[in-house]
Amino acid sequence: MTQPNSVAISDVQAAQKRILGIAHRTPVLTSRIVNDRTNSQVFFKCENFQRTGAFKFRGAYNALAQLSVAEKQTGVLTYSSGNHAQAIALAGQLLNIPTTIVMPDDAPAVKQTATRGYGAEIILYNRQETNREELAQNLADERSLTLIPPYDHPHVVAGQGTTALELIQEVGELDLLLVCCGGGGLLSGCAIAAKSLLPNCKVIGVEPAIADDATRSYHTKTLQTVKNPNTIADGARTPSLGQITFPLVLHYVDDMVTVSEEAILRTMFFLWERLKIVVEPTGVLAAAALLEGVVTAPEARIGVIISGGNVDLAQVGKLFSVGLD
Repeated sequence: MTQPNSVAISDVQAAQKRILGIAHRTPVLTSRIVNDRTNSQVFFKCENFQRTGAFKFRGAYNALAQLSVAEKQTGVLTYSSGNHAQAIALAGQLLNIPTTIVMPDDAPAVKQTATRGYGAEIILYNRQETNREELAQNLADERSLTLIPPYDHPHVVAGQGTTALELIQEVGELDLLLVCCGGGGLLSGCAIAAKSLLPNCKVIGVEPAIADDATRSYHTKTLQTVKNPNTIADGARTPSLGQITFPLVLHYVDDMVTVSEEAILRTMFFLWERLKIVVEPTGVLAAAALLEGVVTAPEARIGVIISGGNVDLAQVGKLFSVGLD
């Protein structure tokens, strides 16, 4: 396969300069118990400490900062289950750009509240009845707004790639990088950064087993879809990889694996209890693959992206009480 040219390492490096001093340079945590359990040296890149509580702010700000003056004045629209919504809303607030968000009516309340708090207009829809991409495109056309999709956009991908770029700049050599996957923006961006700087680093994407469209797409080399998967990892309920992210994933990623809902819950509980960090279900997908033994790499240096921490605390209590009995 020829190398996709939609996003390059130079774009990721330019994005890092663009977000410097605006996005947080998030901490990298280590854990002796994790190292002992996996017989490896593990570095957790904690994007749950990012502005808006997830990696999405990187790509959102990078994309909005590059709009024309006219586009900034008119405003932008996106569709998101929550994290990209908050990211676009905050980036818009910082850049004085009006924002409109198409959001599923079952999105976590904490994400809806935060998005409104950043000044965005929210338009709710029913996942079962409405195609969000079509609704968003129609609204963007009607209102003459610039559509910034949550993952299938080169400036968004480049921004997300700064997550891995920072990790590598801080810890140096890695043998393996584990990244969660929904629509593939974070995975493809991080894979570009890792493979460009550390050609021998293996990059593996991780999905919920009941939302495995990207894994099937990767292994069949044909874009596969999934319809409204009922995974607790709400950020991974995307119907498919994108037209931009799919070829990037095929080119830069070494493998795709899946984890069960039970594994996601166990890993959330473990990270809350042992690392003392608030993480959301989607945020622990990469960690679950390692801690549950889906991926093993003895005596390796392993980077794990913790993608976010936007979770309803009351809901977490219910999940833990039911899922860990």
